[in-house]
Amino acid sequence: MERQAYQKLLDWKKKKDRKPLILNGARQVGKTWLIKEFGSREYENLAYINCDEVTAMKGVFSDFNTERLLRVFSAISGVTIKPGETLIVLDEIQEAPLGLTALKYFCEKAPEYHLAAAGSLPGIALHEGTGFPVGKVDEIKLYPLSFKEFLLALGKTALVREMETCRWSEVSSLSAIYIDLLH
Repeated sequence: MERQAYQKLLDWKKKKDRKPLILNGARQVGKTWLIKEFGSREYENLAYINCDEVTAMKGVFSDFNTERLLRVFSAISGVTIKPGETLIVLDEIQEAPLGLTALKYFCEKAPEYHLAAAGSLPGIALHEGTGFPVGKVDEIKLYPLSFKEFLLALGKTALVREMETCRWSEVSSLSAIYIDLLH
């Protein structure tokens, strides 16, 4: 499955002034799948940590020493973290609010590490103004599948091509198929 946001992730990876990334969106829109897919396809290693499932993560951010945090992330994920080769993913970041604050320190003191945090909009929004790293992170918002992404996931590339022609008089002859898929 291809998501349009994947290209935004590639652009983020290539940025010279890349900051830690927050991938946010509503629940169940595919944040975890997308960031894991991106990490496995575009990096040598993926250090994935789910802050909701690893109870130790709630206490990990007692200070913002990036060297210590990198050692902890490596120990928890079981992955040797190397700058530029490893994508560090802190999923469900809203469960460790000080983790959001830590992103600021990775921006300032360890920009060579590729760090992405994923979380749900309501949880992340609650922390804005209370240590939210304004200006120290890049953000990508993920939405539910678009109709085009849905069609592509089903392998209906011909229907997508027809839609993209914008020849509506011709496309309208397929309206029953599009409506059926929409339902």
